Amino acid sequence: MAEAEEAPVWPVLAIDRQRRGSLVDQIVAAISGMVNRRELRVGTKMPSVRQFAKVNGVSTFTVVESYDRLLHLGVLSSRRGSGFFVARGGPDTASPTGHAICPSAFPAGFSAAVDALTPDLYSGQSDALPVGAGWLPPDWYGESTILDAVRHAMKIPAGRLRGYGHPLGFPSLRQHLAHALSAELGAVEPEQMLLTHGATHAFDLVLRTLTRPGDVVFVEDPGYSNLLALVRHHGCVPVGIPRTAAGLDMEALAQEAAAQHPKLMFVNTVLQNPLGTSLSQAQAHRLLALAEAFDFWLVEDDIYRELAAPGEASLAAMDGLRRVIRIGSFSKTLSPVLRVGSICASSSLIPELVRVKMLTGLTTSEVNERAVFDAVSSRAYRRQVERLAQQLAQAGERAQERLQEAGLQPLARPRGGMFVSAGWPQPATPQRNGRAIAERALRAGILLAPGEFFSLRAPDTPWFRFNVAYASEPLLLDFLRAQS
Repeated sequence: MAEAEEAPVWPVLAIDRQRRGSLVDQIVAAISGMVNRRELRVGTKMPSVRQFAKVNGVSTFTVVESYDRLLHLGVLSSRRGSGFFVARGGPDTASPTGHAICPSAFPAGFSAAVDALTPDLYSGQSDALPVGAGWLPPDWYGESTILDAVRHAMKIPAGRLRGYGHPLGFPSLRQHLAHALSAELGAVEPEQMLLTHGATHAFDLVLRTLTRPGDVVFVEDPGYSNLLALVRHHGCVPVGIPRTAAGLDMEALAQEAAAQHPKLMFVNTVLQNPLGTSLSQAQAHRLLALAEAFDFWLVEDDIYRELAAPGEASLAAMDGLRRVIRIGSFSKTLSPVLRVGSICASSSLIPELVRVKMLTGLTTSEVNERAVFDAVSSRAYRRQVERLAQQLAQAGERAQERLQEAGLQPLARPRGGMFVSAGWPQPATPQRNGRAIAERALRAGILLAPGEFFSLRAPDTPWFRFNVAYASEPLLLDFLRAQS
């Protein structure tokens, strides 16, 4: 196509080469912001890669990567031989409930803070106080049980060192899980259990198997931070369904389902991350009814089930694994280092999930799975989990009291588990928002997880997810009081 037929020359974007964060991050944030403000309308043709690079003084490689990320985010679409176009409108027109269905993975300008904070939140190697982390102090897990299990797993028979392991995962662990889940879900066969490298790997396999780029995927808002980015990475369009102290907004869900026709929805039924709340039996039944009416899969993130009180709602149990896929993990009850998760699904779905697992990574670690089996099949494991749940409940009550004394208000009252989310009721400002406070905390030796990690768009007020094991530390409380 001739240059004269391309989109009009753009003004130069405000790209700060001295600012922390990549040029790609800045370009993606700038264009996403223009789309959200409706400065760019649906169908607007973007400048060619060469034209954009020339106008803004960046390399064509930078533009290609920026456009590629905007394609994955659903902000742009491409047409072979025609170029790139704006694929969606601003937040006011995105959906009948007014929720923006595909903003950037994090609010504009936040990616640098995410890059700086997230590795430390997961590595466990930082010297900073890990208030925002998703793991507990090692002594809370029952170190002797885990270490004994790992030592036993290392005595793997020599004959097992020749192959990659069973594609479904270590058979003894799958049999143990199938037997344990049968008491709750009805008859579950070992062939319905697929072992994974933790829950996030399980989410990835489900997305790879059941979705295609452009599919709508419902997520809770706020919800699990890695999941929000993973949905976009697969080119799907995440639609946030509000999750509050009262549970899921079922009216918003019904409206969005009718308008968006989702392929699937991820939901954290019990001890939800980051709020710590659980769905009622009535809400779980309504959710299943909506999934049936609008024909979408439900992926139940059930990794906190063992820490919850008996009798909490279970979508998998109510549904019988017809359209519910249950995700499990041992990172919260044993150790995140072992990286063992599971998928429990209908017999018809498991073969395709196995095929995708083999295509993308062959098998999972039999050594890790043997260690988990040895631990969870021991007599000490159930007592250990009961002690952990009690310890978390006590720490959670204490954390809520201390945070309120420091001037913060809880977003919801947790029903147990690892997290309390709380913040200040005053509206966020450019100088006083989750990102800014988290960066100040990092300089003070504290790792915080701001609300921006868990939301599809910038929260109206600054709030954080607090790990109850660390939320009563004087260093944290003194810092928070100084911010009030």
